[in-house]
Formats: sequence, C-alpha cells, structure tokens
Amino acid sequence: MAEDSRVALVTGAGRGIGLATTRRFLAEGWRVALLDIDGELLGHAMAELAAPDRTLALHCDVSDASAVTAAVRRAGGHFGRLDALVNNAGIAVFKPLLETTPEEWNRVLAVNLTGPFLATLAAAPIMAEGGGGAIVNITSISGLRASTLRAAYGTSKAALAHLTKQQAVELGALNIRVNAVAPGPVDTAMAKAVHTPEIRRDYHDTIPLNRYGLETELAETIVFLCGDRASYITGQVVAVDGGFEATGIGLPTLRAARRNM
Repeated sequence: MAEDSRVALVTGAGRGIGLATTRRFLAEGWRVALLDIDGELLGHAMAELAAPDRTLALHCDVSDASAVTAAVRRAGGHFGRLDALVNNAGIAVFKPLLETTPEEWNRVLAVNLTGPFLATLAAAPIMAEGGGGAIVNITSISGLRASTLRAAYGTSKAALAHLTKQQAVELGALNIRVNAVAPGPVDTAMAKAVHTPEIRRDYHDTIPLNRYGLETELAETIVFLCGDRASYITGQVVAVDGGFEATGIGLPTLRAARRNM
C-alpha cells in the first residue's frame, strides 16, 4: 500500500452503515480511522477487518469537543493526512413528542448535530493543509419528512442537512466538498430492534422499490461522494431511500390494481 493512499475518518464505525462504509473504503485502497463511543464494538470491528496497517481505532464520544479534537488530530498524525470525514455517528430516541425529556432532546442533538460540527472543526484544517477533501454527513429521511416518535431525531437530522449546506458554502474556498446522505429504511441493527413487523409492512407500502435498503448500498453512495468521481458535487442532500421521500399517497392502491389487472 502506497504511503500516500488517501485517508478517511468514519464516526460510528463500529457497526452498521459506518462499518460497511469502512469496508468499502478499504476495498478502494483507502486507509481508515474508525471512531466509535463503544470500545468493545470498535475492538470487534478492528478484529473483523484484520487490517492493522491500514486502520486506526479511535475510542471517542463525538459530543465531547476536546476528545473529538484529539482523536481527529491523532488520525491525521498517524496517517500523515486526512482526505475524507464521514459523520455517521448518531443516536435516536423513539418516543412521543410530549414524552421526550429535555435530557433526551439535548443528548440526541449533541450527538447527531453538534458531533458533526465538532468533527468538521477539527478535520477541515487538516484537509486544507493537504489541498482539500470531502465531508459526508449522514442525515436521515426523517430529516426530510416528519413521522411519529421522531421529534428529537428528525429535528437533529433536518438541522444536519442545513449544516451540510452551510459547510459546503464556507469550506468550498478550502477545496473541501460537503454533502449529506439521507438513508431511508435500512436493515441496520437499530431498525431491526425498533421496527415491528407492522411498521415494516407500512414502510414497504410507501417505498416504490418495495424493500429496505442495505448497509452496503449506503456505503457505495458515501464513498462515491468522497471520491474524485464526485468532484463537482457539493452542498447536496442525497436520499438513498428506494424512492420513499418522493412518494405521496396511493401507492398501495396502485399496486393492488396492478395485481388485479
């Protein structure tokens, strides 16, 4: 592996979309710093990847400003450069609006919105020193359309989508592109834990492709946006959702009518 191969830092890399994205980066020849709040999960991921010369584990809470700064600097020093940042770490509280506590609200926004802000503050100067780079923020379809039980989560992701545009406008002068990926329903551990069979049927009813997405499908888009093939794309929020965000009413009725034709 060439010493000048590009370097990505992925937050929330211990599992799910973050780990799938790490695998995709490694497959394309990148080196990767994996950051996660769960040290045990991070250790399992590192063991599974079995690429000690091309990976670095960073145990960190993305809402802790000093810890994030130290972790990002460590990644830059370890690899000698930083070319991409994927702000994937996130948490969710699925509760009715009037049952969501101020503490839960604050924690969700601290991780999902302040975390990407802090990581960008630390990473952008290192990228600029190397001539530029790319940042991808992982928002959510819940930040584009409202649904029940997601007051804190959906609001944090909607704000992150706008932060993406703010970052793109200001960091373009440093040759840093910033985009967001908004996953729709994806078969992650979180979705499997909270989506009942009834909820899954409801999603299928409103997704034109009639299925949940795969973590690997999200990873493909994320890595694309970090690479040279996306060199003139910045300030965009790309929904990777099987068409869910585009759907209005009537799709189940239309499907039923087609079956009866």
